[in-house]
Amino acid sequence: MPRPYGRFRLRLAAVALFLPLTLLPLLGVSAAPAVAGPDPQPHQGVPPSATVPAPLLPERGSAYMGVGVMAHEGSSGSPEPLSPATRASQTEGVDVSSHQREVAWPTLWSAGTRWAYTKATEGTSYRNPYYDQHYDGAHGVGMVRGAYHFATPDSSGGSAQADYFIDHGGGWTGDGHTLPGALDIEYNPYGDTCYGKSNSSMVSWIGDFLGRYKERTGRDAVIYTSTNWWNQCTGGHRGFGATNPLWVARYASSVGTLPAGWSSYAMWQYTSTGPTVGDHDRFDGTVDGLRDFAAA
Repeated sequence: MPRPYGRFRLRLAAVALFLPLTLLPLLGVSAAPAVAGPDPQPHQGVPPSATVPAPLLPERGSAYMGVGVMAHEGSSGSPEPLSPATRASQTEGVDVSSHQREVAWPTLWSAGTRWAYTKATEGTSYRNPYYDQHYDGAHGVGMVRGAYHFATPDSSGGSAQADYFIDHGGGWTGDGHTLPGALDIEYNPYGDTCYGKSNSSMVSWIGDFLGRYKERTGRDAVIYTSTNWWNQCTGGHRGFGATNPLWVARYASSVGTLPAGWSSYAMWQYTSTGPTVGDHDRFDGTVDGLRDFAAA
């Protein structure tokens, strides 16, 4: 199934943020000119005013898991082939958002995909309009499924975003079919890499989100992040590794060095160009282990 055009354009927009403006035409992307003054039309006999290209930014709510990882870190290789023994202990999964629109869940199941996360919310104002088709559709074919929240620490507090997430599909129940909610905390696709926060204030924001999620659901949320972002924006904080499972993002031949505080990972997002939907993941355990993890 071809990648949706809207998501392709969003990837270009994210990459374009970090390139000189002179290179944008090579990507087929143009920055809209900013108008100087109230009248964009030149007056007769007066040369038009010089314009400064405006930054090309995606629309709030349009982010998805890994959008910043691809823009900042790229893809340096394909995952190493799995031996039969390893394949049995690494359970395939996917993560989806509104960019996939309606997902072909039976196709994914037939290909061996056994778990899925769908984007539920972003900030305190966006809910994925395809959430029900994703969340219920994955469950309908037999997958273990869960929901994730794309964090925007520059827009509201961590506790407020956790409440919004839980109230709009991000809850958890120990039925063995529902994965704990995941906090997608990564490079900011809308501006400053660390959302304008210092290391200490970022750690506090994350702690507020995780604390409220645990208070309301009784379960520790999963943290999705990349090692490079974590070290840069939290200063290599080690305080969440003992309680919150890690979902690490790295599009390469191996999982690489983990963020500070974790000695193992629960899930690895290993590619953004997989079959049927782009983002594919591996749970570090068997299918039975996955169900135990969901129910714990």
